[in-house]
Amino acid sequence: MLVLSRQRDETIMIGDEIQITIVDIRGDKVRIGIEAPTHIAVHRKEVYDAIQAENRKASKVTPEDISEAVATSVKEQNSKKRH
Repeated sequence: MLVLSRQRDETIMIGDEIQITIVDIRGDKVRIGIEAPTHIAVHRKEVYDAIQAENRKASKVTPEDISEAVATSVKEQNSKKRH
């Protein structure tokens, strides 16, 4: 891990496209601004971990699971139409 010291309004470059700027420092909290191209996802680590967990969960869905979910949805829609 590269560790750098920066002061408020100083920037770190990652490659040619990503800029990380120290926006504010208050006590033990640092606010950073991130400029990156739209094709690069930027998430807090806990959000990234949650997305990865959901992706792993979704990758384990079988065609039978999908067929069952569709059949249930169709039954529910037909039931609503009758009432």
